[in-house]
Amino acid sequence: MNSTKRLDSFSDAFSRNFITFAIVSLINCINGSFVYIYFKTEAFQRDPRYVLYIHLVINDMILVTFSVMVQLLIYTVSLSFVPCCIMLLIAVLTSRNTPLNLAGMAVERYIAVCQPLHHSQICTVRRTYGLIALIWTVSLISPLTDIIIIFLATNASSVLSRIVVCYPPNVYNTPYHETHNVVVQVLLLSFVFLTLFITYLKVFLTARAVSGSNQTSARNARNTILLHGVQLLICMLTYISPFVNVILQTAWPNDRTKILFATYLFTDILPRLLSPLIYGVRDKKFNSHLRMHFCSKYNNSIENTMKLKAEP
Repeated sequence: MNSTKRLDSFSDAFSRNFITFAIVSLINCINGSFVYIYFKTEAFQRDPRYVLYIHLVINDMILVTFSVMVQLLIYTVSLSFVPCCIMLLIAVLTSRNTPLNLAGMAVERYIAVCQPLHHSQICTVRRTYGLIALIWTVSLISPLTDIIIIFLATNASSVLSRIVVCYPPNVYNTPYHETHNVVVQVLLLSFVFLTLFITYLKVFLTARAVSGSNQTSARNARNTILLHGVQLLICMLTYISPFVNVILQTAWPNDRTKILFATYLFTDILPRLLSPLIYGVRDKKFNSHLRMHFCSKYNNSIENTMKLKAEP
């Protein structure tokens, strides 16, 4: 989230918040269309692959919404510790969910290709919801630990009565937090990368061993897992933004707020549009339903307009 402090002029603050709000609204509208098609089509709700995909989309919608809320609060008001912690907890929780969800989607594709006879027994919708619950539980451990560290390292009563600018470094400011965050990020991303690498290798070997329609299916799954790797790299942009900020601020020290806003936009916000959009447009089944629905809506609106014009 953007670390710009409330030192900007009113026009700069307004323009930056307006740009962020507009982009997040666009992201939620586009992703919302995917969610609408999912709940409109019963076949998608019975397929574990699409259950995991739509969970990724909804998760990212929650993430960008709370991210922009926190940014707006940085520029406007200070909050007490508890509501600020709740908002940051949701933002961090949803951020941790994304790579774990991608790992789950890769494993599902691996089972579909490498163990096709057992896929329907292993990858049921009920188990998929169980996996989603597990993802949220695992992701919750990190932000809860951050809060526990604060209470252990400081006086609990004074912490609860604190008024803070709701930005993570202002809240999680003990020496333990930096180490904790680094350890969690390294373990999480290492696990996801290892999962994606193993599943891709297994599917790649299967694609070479089979022939005909099975080979086509295996190649599609291999490309899908490779796409998950690209999605993960896009999501990792948020972890390299501090290093980018240091480099850019060293080169242009007078443009600190502009640099922080630009990196926040390109590493935290825009990837949440690209990740689900690439997958949703690439998937032929989902794409066809999307075009069919909106084309029919468009045709109906034209017909209604023509009828109204034809009426005396």
